[in-house]
Amino acid sequence: MQPRVPLSVHVIGSRAAGGAERFYIRLVNALASRNTQTLAISQPDSMVGASLAPGVCQQRVPMRGIWDLWGARRIGQIIRARQPAIVQTYMGRATRLTRLTKAAGPVHVARLGGYYDLKGYRHAHAWVGNTRGIRDYLLERGLPESRVFYIGNFVEIPLPGPADENQQLRADLGIPQTASVLLTVARLHPNKGISDLLQAYARVRQMNQVRDTRLVVVGSGPLEAALREETESLGLGGFVHWQGWQADPAPYYRAADVFICPSRHEPLGNVILEAWSHGLPVLCTETNGGKELVKEGETGWLVPVEDPAALAGKLAWLLAAPEETRQRVGGAGQAVVRGQFNEGTVVDQYLDMYERLRGGVAGRAASTEGQ
Repeated sequence: MQPRVPLSVHVIGSRAAGGAERFYIRLVNALASRNTQTLAISQPDSMVGASLAPGVCQQRVPMRGIWDLWGARRIGQIIRARQPAIVQTYMGRATRLTRLTKAAGPVHVARLGGYYDLKGYRHAHAWVGNTRGIRDYLLERGLPESRVFYIGNFVEIPLPGPADENQQLRADLGIPQTASVLLTVARLHPNKGISDLLQAYARVRQMNQVRDTRLVVVGSGPLEAALREETESLGLGGFVHWQGWQADPAPYYRAADVFICPSRHEPLGNVILEAWSHGLPVLCTETNGGKELVKEGETGWLVPVEDPAALAGKLAWLLAAPEETRQRVGGAGQAVVRGQFNEGTVVDQYLDMYERLRGGVAGRAASTEGQ
């Protein structure tokens, strides 16, 4: 069977292990599984390459910054040698280092997962945002409507874990079998609001009527030492479990009772989709992504950004609510993933976009660069 797109090249320059990187891995693997020739370009020391499927063709290119002339030259050499139909770049570094001519040749698609300064993106031929809000942001800044797209992320509906997995994980962490597990998965960065969550959790633990709980934090980042110190100062030392970055966080999702996304800034919130895929009730802040994804009381609950008191109040209410409430809302979130954010739907949307761009970007010669 002929592939819908002869070859697509996917370039990512980040080393961090965040939502963008996990989506890159999912999308590239999914495209490769569709009989679509795919080449992945990533940093030599990035975790991305090790996580790609064995059949995915890869090349490693050092990308030391947005002005790395050697990296830009090497990316250009690979693209000229392989002659792909599509070159898709992810985030700022890879996009700035990928410079294609406006004449006939590969179509450069810049994928944006945030509200970035477009100075380093306008040279692309087309743009795709992973939220409607980002798409609107691109249009408001003058990019041509015919080449601006919205395609959401996707996550997989996970398979059940081993029968004794939950019990064993709790035993390994020292969590009582009767305690409710609160989970957050995030890079330990100021934008993720983990300090707000710790302050909220300290308030919840002081409420005598609330059931016994433990907080599990999956992720690493520059604030880890400071957050651990804050945990101790709040008297939470025995109740917060720091698990670092996990290549496969699924066992933690399966062990959790409630998922919390306390971000201060979140364009989408891939972890919300991951939590929904496991059928977890989600409590999140009113970030751009949270407000776009979550329907209050139907698929989750929203609280103001940077408001530990409000977060504590809603969390205490949620823990005291009937189990049926949490199951209903978690199930509704999982239904959203199955219907809108599933692999088949999203990959089809990308392939449709690639086909449309291959046939209709003759007008890309009228570049938007410099607008």
